[in-house]
Amino acid sequence: MNAIVRISPRALVVRWKCVNRWSVGSFVETDWRWPGSVIRPLSAALSRKMVDVQRDGHEPGSLRLVTLHFDGEMEPRDESAGDNFKGRLFHADPGDVIYSKIDVRNGAIGIIPENLGRVCLSSEYPVYAVDPAIADARYIKLLFRTDLFRRKIHSMVSGASGRKRVQPADLESVAVPLPPLSLQRKIVAAHEAARQKVDKAREQLAYLVRDLDAELRRLACLDVLYQRWFVARWKDLTTLDMKSARAATFRLDNPTFKPLREFAEEATYLVKPWEHPEKDWPIYGVNNKEGVFFSHFQKGSAFNAPYKQIRKNWFFHNPTRSNVGSLGIVPDVPADAITSPEYQVWCIKAGLLPSFVATLIATRYFIDLIQIHRVGAVKQRLYVENLLQIPIPVVPHEIQLKIADLRESAIQEIADAQAFADAAKANVEAMILGTKPVEGTHSRHSSRKRALATARSPASGETNVCLNPYRRKMPPRTPRES
Repeated sequence: MNAIVRISPRALVVRWKCVNRWSVGSFVETDWRWPGSVIRPLSAALSRKMVDVQRDGHEPGSLRLVTLHFDGEMEPRDESAGDNFKGRLFHADPGDVIYSKIDVRNGAIGIIPENLGRVCLSSEYPVYAVDPAIADARYIKLLFRTDLFRRKIHSMVSGASGRKRVQPADLESVAVPLPPLSLQRKIVAAHEAARQKVDKAREQLAYLVRDLDAELRRLACLDVLYQRWFVARWKDLTTLDMKSARAATFRLDNPTFKPLREFAEEATYLVKPWEHPEKDWPIYGVNNKEGVFFSHFQKGSAFNAPYKQIRKNWFFHNPTRSNVGSLGIVPDVPADAITSPEYQVWCIKAGLLPSFVATLIATRYFIDLIQIHRVGAVKQRLYVENLLQIPIPVVPHEIQLKIADLRESAIQEIADAQAFADAAKANVEAMILGTKPVEGTHSRHSSRKRALATARSPASGETNVCLNPYRRKMPPRTPRES
């Protein structure tokens, strides 16, 4: 008798001696469509690394911790994070694979990029070296993010309900397809070609943000943001700290600027989802890469606190991560869209176009001003009240219109490129599963032609922004393909 006998699509029989976890979900089978010779345990390609960090002799700020996101991207944490961490730390080097024991089922696995160099991680993030003779680290990352593998990961979680984890030994035992390196690299190439289209489209928006940032810096006096010492008068301070002194001095140095509160206001409207227990509520989040994004659906019965209502062209931000750019504009959302009660929600009341403000808050100029308007001691926050104190220049309406139009064009290009990438993602996942031949990655399949027909290639080129309409003109908008 086999370990698992299916008696219907939703029922199975398992011998007691084969049970190693008291969970029906633990019997999820990975139905890879590859020859048996290709299916091997992950331990064949990954070897665990446990290089302890020796804290003695390290300079302050030299222990660099990173944040691993659900999309596999990483970013360095504050310089003091490593110095303040009390537990055991381990080194990880560029090319190593890391994952979060808690969030790997949500996609939190990534490769340490070259630009980060050697980083430090807690024991919650196992580190693996990839055997280059067996696997390409980029292929392993794609493998981990397939729906089939994530279903298997979900079946392996153990521990208390609030902090379930996937243990390294369980992960290493999972059987996965490890085809020849040449095929792995073709799969990776198909994925990266699609991602490059998205990156190229996003660069168009980045050009606009950088040009606006340069113009804002030309108009503003920013000396006080970077001076190691300066003089401020007692009567100009709201609180007795350096940030308040810098903010007060900045306002005095730029007398023609107006506080954001003249154009915007708080928009906190609470919703009680538990009053509709069977309803699936769409929840949105915010980060410093995508801005506002759809997170997940949640049953009304699962809520235990009011959430905040959001609407198209409103804004919200993460109060603890606004200093790294976690703020954005709300796109088209359902009428019942909500977000966490921790996030700060606000909207434009008059005098500014939402698309212009969406570009403004993405500039380095605005992020620098957020730094001096946050409040708190250890964990600093930016509440709506603090945000509305930030001074901004008065921008003519016609210039706002031009910037808003350029932004909307760039956003559409990103959406088109993302549609192409989504189609390519399905093909890549089918290759990893084994239902689509890898040899056809670079051929002209009809599916690729359909994807190209529905997703226009993003335009490239720099766009210049000028807040003074008499100094230089905005470039004409790039014609869109029909």
